[in-house]
Amino acid sequence: MNLDFSKSDGLVTAVIQDQATGRVLMVGYMNEEAFRRTVESGYATFYSRSRRKLWLKGESSGHRLVVKNIQTDCDRDAVLVQVEALGPGVCHEGFRSCFFRALKDGEWTESEPRTYDPNSVYGGKA
Repeated sequence: MNLDFSKSDGLVTAVIQDQATGRVLMVGYMNEEAFRRTVESGYATFYSRSRRKLWLKGESSGHRLVVKNIQTDCDRDAVLVQVEALGPGVCHEGFRSCFFRALKDGEWTESEPRTYDPNSVYGGKA
């Protein structure tokens, strides 16, 4: 599939976008195996840099990302994955998007309400 995994320690950046609204939901990273599994399964799979392992988005929460379209940039070292998000949110802090903070007057403020209680989903392990 000719992505360039050589530039960032074997990873490509994956921008996850809601196909219906155009909103960016999250940014993750994929190695070759995560990308292959994403394409084959139709569900977004990532490589966790902190845990050093693959993870299927929604494996704990059930909030999966159904892949609708995948594009790459001109350098083939990043992908845009357009998805249908199953569940009330993508962010492990309980928000629809991981981009729920906005810079206002030099301060980061929550720009939207939580869509679910992360403690009830992750048992306080978010």
